[in-house]
Amino acid sequence: MDTNFLLQAIIYLSAAVICVPIAKKLGLSSILGYLLAGIVIGPYVLGFIGQEGEDIMHFAEFGVVMMLFLIGLELEPRKFWKMRKFILGMGSSQVIGTTVLLFVGCLIFMDWKWETALAISLALALSSTAIVLQTLKEKGLLNTSVGRSSFAVLLFQDIAVIPILAFLPLLSTVNLEATSDAPQSLITGFPSWLQTLIVLGIISTIYFAGRYVFVPLLHIIAKTRLQELFTASALLLVVGVSYSMQLVGLSPALGAFMAGVVLANSEFRHELEGDIAPFKGLLLGLFFLGVGASINFQLIIENPLFIFIFGAILTFVKFVVLFVISRFQKKNRNQNLLFAFGLSQAGEFGFVIMSFCMQLNIIPTVLANQVMAVIAMSMVATPFLLLVNERLIYRYSGVKEKGTEIKKENDFIDEDNPVIIAGFGHFGSTVGRLLKANKVKSTILDYDSDRIDLLRKMGFKVYYGDATRLELLKAAGCENAKLFIAAIDNPSVNLQVIETLKKHFPHLKILTRARNRNDAYELIDHKVEHIYRETLYSAVNMGVDALVELGHRKYSATRQGRQFIKYDEITTRKLAEKRHDKMAYLITIKEEIELQEQLLKSDLYSQIAATNHSWDSEHLKNNLSEPAD
Repeated sequence: MDTNFLLQAIIYLSAAVICVPIAKKLGLSSILGYLLAGIVIGPYVLGFIGQEGEDIMHFAEFGVVMMLFLIGLELEPRKFWKMRKFILGMGSSQVIGTTVLLFVGCLIFMDWKWETALAISLALALSSTAIVLQTLKEKGLLNTSVGRSSFAVLLFQDIAVIPILAFLPLLSTVNLEATSDAPQSLITGFPSWLQTLIVLGIISTIYFAGRYVFVPLLHIIAKTRLQELFTASALLLVVGVSYSMQLVGLSPALGAFMAGVVLANSEFRHELEGDIAPFKGLLLGLFFLGVGASINFQLIIENPLFIFIFGAILTFVKFVVLFVISRFQKKNRNQNLLFAFGLSQAGEFGFVIMSFCMQLNIIPTVLANQVMAVIAMSMVATPFLLLVNERLIYRYSGVKEKGTEIKKENDFIDEDNPVIIAGFGHFGSTVGRLLKANKVKSTILDYDSDRIDLLRKMGFKVYYGDATRLELLKAAGCENAKLFIAAIDNPSVNLQVIETLKKHFPHLKILTRARNRNDAYELIDHKVEHIYRETLYSAVNMGVDALVELGHRKYSATRQGRQFIKYDEITTRKLAEKRHDKMAYLITIKEEIELQEQLLKSDLYSQIAATNHSWDSEHLKNNLSEPAD
């Protein structure tokens, strides 16, 4: 049995290692790579995995739980409260609108009972949290208007699963207690009012425990200075909260999200994020592999017309509903398209609802399996739809400027400037404004249409596009440009851009942004020479000002700051080589810190311009104010 488990693990990991890099090289998302890997190793293609894949699928679903915990960590309670209108308004409109249209269509065109049609419509109204959020994260769109709207709808759907599962037994003539596999909870037999009180009590307990139990406990664990213990504590926190929510019949993913929101203001936010992220990524990968492997090609071969037509109608209906909702929110057309295409699939909760419906005898087994095949196919189709939207449709959608559509020809880059800037947020715009003030022309690329709209109104000529695409880089003039400034907010997207530039434009000098030292290590591996860490320079400037306030000379403090940056950049390149060996890495850090302090001390004592006070404005003012002899 152990051998079988290890063999299954080898098959899954090998498929991911082979297929995902190929997908990325072809310009596709990693999700599509995982899905295709699952299809290849699944029981209907190569047959490397069979029914055993279902067990791993249950295990991999925990990746979705961890993903929502991390999202909760990034969303402070105050921000969450501000989003309540989005969550209730857009979320309820999507679920109700999609359910009603599908229900009416099934009653008119299909020979199904109304109970069957309603159950299927409810299952298909939900979208895939895992696919949508992972796609938005890869494209760096989680913090954009589209990302926030998508998240609001998905969160409402996760909450809606609870009343849907509670409602389904009312459609069945089967005794719920007789179905031993039906979703049960510890409070199932209690009166409704008592169940509500218990649920509210559990939610309140999570909130207060997060503030008065979890955080103090993490303080105690942090004092042990054992990283593995802190990681174990982070996992225990997520598992414990999710299990508690499951015991009272609520969604584990919803519980994990709540725990993340509660801890979003704690000082351990970033540490928890760093510890959980690797597990989340691996389990999500397994989840997408499982989805690909679960596609029943035998059913598709037997009923291709029904499955493909029904899948196309499902995608179209959800697309229309989402597009209309987005229009009411007064978003730009390209935002509407991205929002509608992104959530137009069925989701992982559809599998849960279909299985429950079979147990309750609401839906015949054959039909339920066909619907699950439709769900799986729609999830696989999503990355392709987004690719079509990105590569073809967005060229004709444009973004709005002063209430009118930008002309089609403005989507084409007609500039040939010496500098190209990718990413024009807070970081990139600062660089761009400095260049513009010095009469240096630059071609600006960005993928956030809200930001583009604002920048164009401010007088900047910005082009909409994904800088990871080779054809866009060519159109921007990378073949003739002298300098490329990579300033994209998302470090992984920034790295993809640099990989493309290094491969196709080796002559181009690259200046790149790095969020922290870990991002810098990745860039060093790609032979990037000019790396600018966000935290390093602002922190050194603050340190220089602190020295001046404490009485040090401005010239000496500034010189020490510049020397510190030089030594730290040299140290970073040394540490990049040792970072995979934890012991060697720690030893090197200690040695470099001691060496750096010695060098700074020797530099301080050997300064040539020891009496130069030209940097010290206060010294000059004092001299000027003294009366001449």
